[in-house]
Amino acid sequence: MHLLRVHRTFPKLKSLIRSQSTQTAALNQDEYTETPEYPPILDLSLQARKLRERQAVHQKIQKINTVEEKQIGLNMPRYYGFKCVMFTDDRVPYNAMPMVQCYTRTHFKPTEKLPDIYNETEQLADQAVKEIKSQIEDAIALELEAFDYKYMTDIPEEAQRENAIAKRIVKQINRIVSNNLADKVSHVLSAQVDYDPRHEAFWFVGGTDVPRNVYQWRKKYPFLKDRIDEPVDRPVQYKGSPIIAVRSHLPLKPILPYSEAENPEFKVPKFTYQPEMVGYKIEHRHGTNIPGFWPGDHDEFGLLSVQGRGYMLVRNKSFGAQDELEALHCQAMKSSFGWLCAQANYQGFTTYNDLTYPLATQTVITNGQEWSFYAYQLNTITMHNEQMDENPKHNICFGTKPQQLYETVENGKVKGLNENVLKTLVQFYLNTPEEREHDMKPYLGKEEQVVADIEDDKKRCWLEDRYKHIMANRPRHLLPPETFLWEKIYKIQHNTRFFEKKRQPWEYGINPYKRRLDEHLPPYIPKVVRPYPRSKKKFETTYYPDV
Repeated sequence: MHLLRVHRTFPKLKSLIRSQSTQTAALNQDEYTETPEYPPILDLSLQARKLRERQAVHQKIQKINTVEEKQIGLNMPRYYGFKCVMFTDDRVPYNAMPMVQCYTRTHFKPTEKLPDIYNETEQLADQAVKEIKSQIEDAIALELEAFDYKYMTDIPEEAQRENAIAKRIVKQINRIVSNNLADKVSHVLSAQVDYDPRHEAFWFVGGTDVPRNVYQWRKKYPFLKDRIDEPVDRPVQYKGSPIIAVRSHLPLKPILPYSEAENPEFKVPKFTYQPEMVGYKIEHRHGTNIPGFWPGDHDEFGLLSVQGRGYMLVRNKSFGAQDELEALHCQAMKSSFGWLCAQANYQGFTTYNDLTYPLATQTVITNGQEWSFYAYQLNTITMHNEQMDENPKHNICFGTKPQQLYETVENGKVKGLNENVLKTLVQFYLNTPEEREHDMKPYLGKEEQVVADIEDDKKRCWLEDRYKHIMANRPRHLLPPETFLWEKIYKIQHNTRFFEKKRQPWEYGINPYKRRLDEHLPPYIPKVVRPYPRSKKKFETTYYPDV
């Protein structure tokens, strides 16, 4: 007993015995219950274990407090980024409608007029059109005939000319409409207008066919023989830059009740083919969600975005008129979903943690003369493998055919101005945002919602720097190992050089693209700048989220 007392582990042993006795007493008190209680019976198969691991990661991302840390958490699995399917506004392949609808989970509804919620502003829009009609005509004539602009030469001349004309006309019309409505509706006066903003969104889509390299890898392992054809998640990255984007502090009213999101009449085609077959490109990059501003901005909800359509001039004419119309619808769905998805991420939702309320926006596609109008409601952004078939919610998009704002411009005068088109545009501006009665950010912290709210200077600066570096998508200072073509032929496809020294990571069974974001050595702290008097801490502290 004397030896036990003097031993250096005695205090730890004593506390351990005390805690065990306390637990035993608690167990004795609750030893018997009215109904038998059994531990949960877990499925121990490989698929079930992997599913529980993924769900645990989703829960960890949901519990992160700030927007920036959630975005870092989404990128944690890949140091060099994901192989993303790229969605852009200036490229729509042939027959892309089914894939775009599936990847954005959008039910498209063609319509000749706007939904019923726009009827409230019809009289005010008629009055505004009468007041600004002559100004719009003068602005169009001035931009088309009074100036001679020089164009860049890095894209086809017809497309860049049309984009430049559309940009000038849209900016003038936005100025005239905003000035006229500023004293009639308060949200137009306080709204913020972005010119050529950066709109990006990132999400996962499940249920797609297995890529060839994944299929070949699965064939090597006997325990994966039952999962060779199992669908995979494909990361999708949207990148766009509208002509203008108008946003406000409050969100728009939903077009339809949120309960309509599960309407069985909403149909979305199932697209399982690989996106490369359609014509979409694959790019290695980090996932970014940017709605045109950084987290913490006061005006964080979109009202209206206006897109150009110059790419339509360089599409193959043999595609036909119907495919050209579908291309405009695809552009509207990609643009609307991408902008709203990025806004939803700034509210604390992610591709793993779905929306608890709907968001809405308005999109216009024009070349200055032809105008198409779209109203979009976002109900869900969760489309990964576990939710692709289980999620009953769909997004909804109302869209019109292109309509001419004017017929021609002759001798400095606009001929045949279509007041109905101008009225529809004015009604988009008059659509009033409203404050919601529910919690807008249920998955963000109460005191810390953005990194700027963190009081610890080191942690705040480190997270801000890391977040901006990921969003910039700059290449790493050490690029990933390259597999040369001769290695692919003589070492991978045909093992004919087995006596050579192993030099590449894949020769040791290592996949460098599966390296995690936090798998790197932190910056070294020189002895001179370490805390006084002595410190054994050689490396700086990192603040990666626990994902």
